[in-house]
Amino acid sequence: MRIVGADLEEVRIRLETVWRIESGRIVAVLARLLGGDVGRAEEAAQDTVVVALEQWSIHGIPRDPAPWLMATAKHRAIDVVRRQATYVRKLQEVGRAMESRSGPDEPDMEALEEPIDDDLLRLIFTATHPALPATSRTALTLKVLAGLQTDELARAFLISESTAAQRIVRAKRTLLEQQIRLELPAPAERAERLAAVLEVIYLIFNEGYAATAGEDWTRPDLCAEAVRLGRLLSELVPDEPEVNGLLALMELQSSRLGARIGPGGEAVLLLDQDRTRWDRLLIRRGLARLARAEALGGSLLPYTVQARIAACHARALRAEDTDWQRIAALYTVLSYVLDSPVVELNRAVAVGMAQGPVAGLALLDKVADAKALTGNPQLPAARGELLARSGRSEAARLAFAEAAGLSRNARERDVLARRAAEPAAISARTRPSP
Repeated sequence: MRIVGADLEEVRIRLETVWRIESGRIVAVLARLLGGDVGRAEEAAQDTVVVALEQWSIHGIPRDPAPWLMATAKHRAIDVVRRQATYVRKLQEVGRAMESRSGPDEPDMEALEEPIDDDLLRLIFTATHPALPATSRTALTLKVLAGLQTDELARAFLISESTAAQRIVRAKRTLLEQQIRLELPAPAERAERLAAVLEVIYLIFNEGYAATAGEDWTRPDLCAEAVRLGRLLSELVPDEPEVNGLLALMELQSSRLGARIGPGGEAVLLLDQDRTRWDRLLIRRGLARLARAEALGGSLLPYTVQARIAACHARALRAEDTDWQRIAALYTVLSYVLDSPVVELNRAVAVGMAQGPVAGLALLDKVADAKALTGNPQLPAARGELLARSGRSEAARLAFAEAAGLSRNARERDVLARRAAEPAAISARTRPSP
């Protein structure tokens, strides 16, 4: 059955919503069917969007649009395979199922649809192949799996848009020229690529937790997909501490997703969240994963340290119960094991909460001097927070206004603009206990 009577705008909105959730999985499946050709898989996926827009406008929106998109995309991939000179060889790679009743010109759909392993996870491992430049690996996977646009990738990696585009093009060309297969590597190779795979999964999660651009403050579908991939990875390497550390971190962060959005869709920041809305089951799972990561010797590894920070927030039933001294200390540890301007920014905020805004501003000045976060709204937003807490309302207002001007996310921009309008109210917000 179909949802009939939908106009073109309704179709477009529904298609965009479903595609945002399903596009990564569809591209991964198409890449497998097309012998690892990610570029051609993306083209076939985009063709599917065009077909859907046309067909849904005429015949109505399917009751189950996701399976419709997947089936249509697979048919597009089969059409591509048919046109290739190496048609028979390609089909043999997917599955030896050419003795169907329809003859050799009609491939067995069930054989083509049967995955050997999880396609998304295989694509992540393929995109982290040693043949690819390190800078291109995560960019390619985020483009394909998370659906990030070039400008969003540029912001995520603190690079120009042209550089981000070049990385993706080089990665696709290398995969094609070297005929790198879409497959899970052998255990020895898997270990070599693990750090890059973890980075990709966490970047997907982060884009879901705080969307770079658009109208939505969060994208829970991306968070859920990242957690799912983390759990699959933990089944592959159950005794790897950083896999458990990352999964703990994502589960603990995911527990807050429901409280990050207000009744009107507005962004709700950490100190203002209704903690009764935090998912206690995910918190228990995250704490258990964290304990396992620590038992495996991962206490000082980057993802596990970040999970320990998230656990401090998860254990605080009220904002004023937060152990900011411990959080600041953990950020100091993290800064030694992970060289990142974002870590330094978060450390400055934590120190400001634990030791007072003057101490936090001193650290934040060093981050600003490094220029790495120029153009990132989080830097002036953190400055505005600390300035407001120190009673410097006018300076805080200017900082929040600057942050709002830099933000490309509508919900983030709204909350920063509100804080620019009422900076004095920030100083009255919950402060750490003496």
